[in-house]
Amino acid sequence: MAATIRGIVLAGGFGTRIRHLLPDVPKPMAPVAGRPFLEWVLMHLSRSAGIDTFLLSTGHLADRIEHHFSAHPLPGLEVQCCPETTPLGTGGGIVHCVHGDTRPPPDFWLVANGDSIVLADLQPLLAAAAAPGHAGALLALRMEDASRFGTVERAPDGTLAGFREKQPGAGLINAGVYLLRHHLIEHFPARRPLSLEHDVFPRLKTDHRIAVVECDAPFIDIGTEASFRHADTFLRENIHRLSPQP
Repeated sequence: MAATIRGIVLAGGFGTRIRHLLPDVPKPMAPVAGRPFLEWVLMHLSRSAGIDTFLLSTGHLADRIEHHFSAHPLPGLEVQCCPETTPLGTGGGIVHCVHGDTRPPPDFWLVANGDSIVLADLQPLLAAAAAPGHAGALLALRMEDASRFGTVERAPDGTLAGFREKQPGAGLINAGVYLLRHHLIEHFPARRPLSLEHDVFPRLKTDHRIAVVECDAPFIDIGTEASFRHADTFLRENIHRLSPQP
């Protein structure tokens, strides 16, 4: 029997660096190439990983996101919002979504940031996470300039060894896409807010092996004014990768 997978998209950030451009719009809902950016993220994850059910971890202006997907559902996708009343962090948002889902749990949770997109084939990520002895997998991307993101460190066996703070030069960055076994989330620390990179993975990596899957694919985030302004061109140039074209 094929493994079951459900999606979680982290869409609760404040978007501080571009809020002056979109004062009344949650950052993941920023209009890009004719759609809210979050729609592009959901469509790519669905088509590449073959899943149709997503939970959205929402916070800042959460009602705007919920209203949009209620009024404009994406064909073939079930999208449910899980609003935070206080900031929970990336790890806390995942736990909040999982505990708020009343259905039987899936085997895996595909987790992605709602303000970035990497147009990679996710099948290698799925295979790595499902490999014996692995509790999950993280998608990584090699960049000429990793100074804005921080870098991922790999152990000799290809699993996650840690993260390095932002520094100049090339490096392997965390692409913000994870596939985690359901049971791993039960081991997340109880503190809130809870960061995946700073609180969860450093604590779990000793006893739970997380594969690092390197990809070579177009990537963009909308975390800065410059990257947000480039996002429209980026998606229009790469729309063929979102086949079938919407």
